[in-house]
Amino acid sequence: MADKLFRIILQVDDLDKAAEFYAKLLDDPGRRIPRASRHYIDCGPIILALVDVTAGGEKAKPLPDHIYFAVSDLEKVYARAQELGCLASDDVHGASAGEMVVRPWGERSFYVADPWGNGLCFVDENTLFTGR
Repeated sequence: MADKLFRIILQVDDLDKAAEFYAKLLDDPGRRIPRASRHYIDCGPIILALVDVTAGGEKAKPLPDHIYFAVSDLEKVYARAQELGCLASDDVHGASAGEMVVRPWGERSFYVADPWGNGLCFVDENTLFTGR
């Protein structure tokens, strides 16, 4: 059995703004981690950690690729993303990333970009492609 992934860190430069953005997008306020410049949101068995790296004098850097979320109500998440104005505008296999569509591999999804340049993809949990 493979080791378990338990936390993914997103670097931000304003922890309050990041906590507010993700609380609205994920419909979960998460929790502040005292004395650590962190805010944690439980996403199933994985913790999404928002870390303000500016406290250590660094500049926030986005992840090089998307983080994928399986959701039970894609329409509700899409509506929140629209309200936040964070739907991605690039192209994914001939369709707008910000459109809720069925992708060539069978997943019904849409993509967003957070204010720090991190890419996220929300997928209808009934259409997940896991390679099996």
